Amino acid sequence: MKQLYKTTLLIALIAVASIANAQQEQQSQSFTLDQCIDYALKNSISAQNSYLDQRIATAKVRETVGLGLPQISGTGNVVHNEKLQRFFTRYDTSKSSFIKLDPSAAQGLKPGDVIAAQNFFQLKNSATATLTVNQLIFSGSYIVGLQASRTYKELSEKTALQTKEQVIQQVTKAYYNVLINRERASLFTNNIARVDSLLKNTIALNKNGFTESIDVDRIQVTYNNLVAERDKFLKLNELSSELLKFQMNYPMDQPINVVGDIQEIKVEANSDAYEKDWDYKTRPDYKVLETNKRLQELNVKNLYSGALPTISAFGNLGYNTQSGDIAGLFKTNTNYSDNGTLGPDKWYSYSQFGVNVNIPLFTGFQRHQRIQQEKLNLLKIENGFRNLKQGIALETKQASANFENALSSLTSQKANMELAGKVARVTKIKYQQGVGSNLEVVDAENSLRQSQTNYYNSLFDAMVAKVDLDKAYGKLLPQTQNKN
Repeated sequence: MKQLYKTTLLIALIAVASIANAQQEQQSQSFTLDQCIDYALKNSISAQNSYLDQRIATAKVRETVGLGLPQISGTGNVVHNEKLQRFFTRYDTSKSSFIKLDPSAAQGLKPGDVIAAQNFFQLKNSATATLTVNQLIFSGSYIVGLQASRTYKELSEKTALQTKEQVIQQVTKAYYNVLINRERASLFTNNIARVDSLLKNTIALNKNGFTESIDVDRIQVTYNNLVAERDKFLKLNELSSELLKFQMNYPMDQPINVVGDIQEIKVEANSDAYEKDWDYKTRPDYKVLETNKRLQELNVKNLYSGALPTISAFGNLGYNTQSGDIAGLFKTNTNYSDNGTLGPDKWYSYSQFGVNVNIPLFTGFQRHQRIQQEKLNLLKIENGFRNLKQGIALETKQASANFENALSSLTSQKANMELAGKVARVTKIKYQQGVGSNLEVVDAENSLRQSQTNYYNSLFDAMVAKVDLDKAYGKLLPQTQNKN
């Protein structure tokens, strides 16, 4: 018993250790940009919905194909007639009449009079079991429906590519935002360390009588403002990680470790090179509109095919019986006669087969008006092509202009940051050597921080402009997928 207890305890400890290890590995999971995109394409809500739409389209194709396969159904019923309907005929006194009346019942009747006789052709209880098979032979709507179902599946695939492009764009921007904010947080640390060192030196100089207390106060104010600004920034910086997790559909209650170096991201590109071999028809939104147009054309074709005949074959195989009471329907009885011979049981078979032909002759001009409506909808889609083409042209020009402006601003801000850093270093040296003022040092530090903020803002704008430029020219998706 003790050995069993020890074994159980050991297994439990191993399981707990495994779970803890798995949680630790999950918490320490790192993501590069490609890994963030892969995770989002598998887990984001929009990506999952697009995958479900493709499965729905596949099921729709199979449903349409199934309409052309044999349709088999079986029915069975049991009927009890509490009071059978009368059999109506005319009174006939000839020998060929199959209704013979007693003289007392025929008293007062003349030949040709209507009589309502008891229904001696049917018993009160009956049962039927039938197997029906229908097979579509020809239908114009079915043929067009097959084409439309495949086009509908293609539409779901094109829409999935469009969704994929949007996910890549959103995740990439959120990822860049995390990197930029992380770099700015590092700048805060460096700036605080530099000002702290300056503050300590100024305090030492003040104790030795080389500076005034107001100089210490100025730098102390600068230091306090830096610390407060850093704390505020760090709290806001958490939102950038939350936004990335949201775009990826990553668990919001779990930390995420973003891997990457902002310096390794290349934002330089020749926007003129994008125009080379550029075809706006490769964009996912254009392909979606093309597929919608084919669907609308098939819709018009389907309405025209409604004037064609529909041909189908059918076959019925069944058994029926009758009895004077309900219980007799479920008993084997050899007292039934079939063509004068005792039958083996009370169920008798019947069968039939044939062909149905349905030819629409007149629909009150309704089909013609529906065709006209769908043709007008097709014209609206064609107008959409012109509008989309113009919109793409405007988007590419705007994206190119924004990218060029962002690069120009980035170059200027980078030069300003380098100059501000140089001025801050020289001013600090001059102040330490006693040939510069404390106010100049504070102003130089403020200018340096502002130039650093402007540089990283420009860098983020350039990276976002590069993403928008790739999206405008249809280059966010891998080229192998973009050609489909």
